[in-house]
Parts: sequence; structure tokens; C-alpha cells
Amino acid sequence: MDVPPHPHTGLQTVSWLFSGGVEHRDSAGVHAVVRPGELNLMTAGAGICHSEVSIEADAVLHGVQLWVALPGSDRDAGRDFAHYVPAPIALPGAVARVFLGELAGSRSPVHTFTPLLGAQIDLVANAGLDIEVDPSFEHGVLCDSGSVHMGGTGLGVGDLGYHGPGSSSLHLRNVADQPARVVLLGGTPFTEQLVMWWNFVGRSHDDIAAYRRLWQDGDDRFGAVQGYQGAVTRLPAPPLPATRLRPRPNTGPNTGTIRRAQMTADKTGAQATVTAGEGRYTIAVEGQTVGLADFADRGDQRVFYHTEIDPQFGGRGLATILVEEALNAARNDGKRVVPVCSMFVTVLKKHPEFDAITDPVTDEVKGWAMTQPHS
Repeated sequence: MDVPPHPHTGLQTVSWLFSGGVEHRDSAGVHAVVRPGELNLMTAGAGICHSEVSIEADAVLHGVQLWVALPGSDRDAGRDFAHYVPAPIALPGAVARVFLGELAGSRSPVHTFTPLLGAQIDLVANAGLDIEVDPSFEHGVLCDSGSVHMGGTGLGVGDLGYHGPGSSSLHLRNVADQPARVVLLGGTPFTEQLVMWWNFVGRSHDDIAAYRRLWQDGDDRFGAVQGYQGAVTRLPAPPLPATRLRPRPNTGPNTGTIRRAQMTADKTGAQATVTAGEGRYTIAVEGQTVGLADFADRGDQRVFYHTEIDPQFGGRGLATILVEEALNAARNDGKRVVPVCSMFVTVLKKHPEFDAITDPVTDEVKGWAMTQPHS
């Protein structure tokens, strides 16, 4: 990985590795190395730029980088950087490393602008863990390895289980005969609407357009990185889309749902993100929602009845990406697929591996699907 100097606004980046290492340089004058089990937290605030370069060419670079949105009152905070090495704490059948907030008597000293929790939890084979959590927080459990149940919800690698506010405990169980690793995330619900595009977080299209213009003009708002040795000294911002950017809705899924977020390159090389909500999968390109697939569950069946892609983004293979991710999620959820929507029929013809979990579409199911919400 060799990412030249690039900008950020309105966020903190939380870098947490499981393997490999990254050299970090930023315009606050910080030069640091990100190593496994060590938190590196960068505050962008009003503006910062930084470079990220892997330091071991033959090592697998694996971990998470979390973007924490700053509240409106602190979105223009100054540049900052924090480093912290949490001590492992023993739990029944597990080991935890708390890098943000507080959990099981371990507290991170690192400053965040809203109440947050971040912890790596390693579960031994076939172990269950009941852990006390803040009932005012909503929580996400990201499964990084193994197979884990969060309450009654099964999580495979890459799944993010959602646990809503109101409960003071969280139950995790490793259902495999090998160790599992999850990242537990939490915080008070964030109620502000955000506009996020490329590396910028703002509140409006005009915010983003201004940030982009300042970065392209080399404005001092972002500063400069010293010591980066790559051939490209600054990453240029991509062009803005030919439409106004809109805030991301906060859909507030119910406890026990799964949000899948899969980054997949479409035919243009852009990154497409598929996300699951209540009764709908959406696909976004560079942060802009461009399509959806509606579904409804009937017992052990998941009925897919409507799919659409913004015509401006047609011909890029986005519908196929969206449908494939929805099918994978249905299989991981233990659901049988009923393809009322013709797009699902088309994609299923190319994927015989789903034949065993696909049910025929009956007239009764078609009629039932017509009663479901449509966009």
C-alpha cells in the first residue's frame, strides 16, 4: 500500500491492524508507525492531509480503518494525533483490547468528541461471552474471522451485526471449533445528517465543493506532508458528480439486523458499497446512493421483488454487484431465495451455486409481493 498525501475534513480516522505495518505522516508534523494492537487516531477537524505506506513488502496488511464523524460543534477542531497501546484483558473465553472508550473495567485515555467504544475481542473455540455494555449506546459487531452469533443473529466474515440502544448486555458466541475475532463498536446514536464524498465529511454539497476546491488549489487549510518519498506528491481529487450531493439518511435498523458493507469495483474502477437495511439493500458509488433492491422475509424465504439502478449509472454492472451481494447475504442469513424480480432471475442463471436455496415463484407469492412497499 502506498497512498500519497490526501486530505480529510470533519472526522477522526481510527487505524487498528491485525497484521502488517503502516508508516503514517501528516501535516500536523506527525511521523508514526501503525502496528498490530496499537491504536493510531488522527483528528482531521477543519482539514489535514496524510500519507499511508505499508512498511513490510512481504507481509499481509490486514486490519480496519474506522472513520468517526465529528459533531457539528467540533467539525472544525484542530489537527491532532494520538497513539495508544491497550493492555489485553482476560474475559471468560475471550481476550479484549479496548482502544476507544471503556469496557469490562478497561478504559482508553484517547479523546473522542462523542461517547464511543472500540475493542478487539478474540474468542476461543466454542466460547460464549456475556458482556456489560452502555445501554445508551448502539453497538455494531464486525466479524473479522470465524463464525459468531450475536444474540440470535449469525455473523460470518465481513458481517456487521447491529445491537440497538436499551440493553445493558451483549451476548457473543463463537460457534466454530477454531478461534474467532470480532471488533466491537459502540456510541451514542449520531443524529446529524452528513454528506460524505471522497475523503471529505461535511453537511452540504456546498461544503464538499468548497473543500475540493481548496484542496485542488493547494490551500493552507490542509497543510503539507513532509518526508513522503513517493512519486506523486499529492492525490488529486476526482471530479464532482453532475448532480448535487445529498445527506445520508440514518435508517436506524432494529436490534438484530445485519448491515453488510462490501467494497467492490465496478466496470469503471470506482468503488461500489452495498449496504443492508430493513427490507432493502442499497448500492452507493463513492458515497452516492445509486440503486436499491427491495425484499421481504416470509418465514425461511426471502422474496426479492424490486430492483432499480439510477439510469445515469447504467451499464456499469452495478445491478449485478447489488444482486450478488444480496444473494450472498440471504445465504449467510439461512434464507431461501424467491426471485420475483427479473434482475434476480437473470443473475441467478449465472450462479448455479444458489440453485439449492432458490424456490420457484408462484402466483400466490407474486400477489403477496405486490402488497409490499415499493419505492
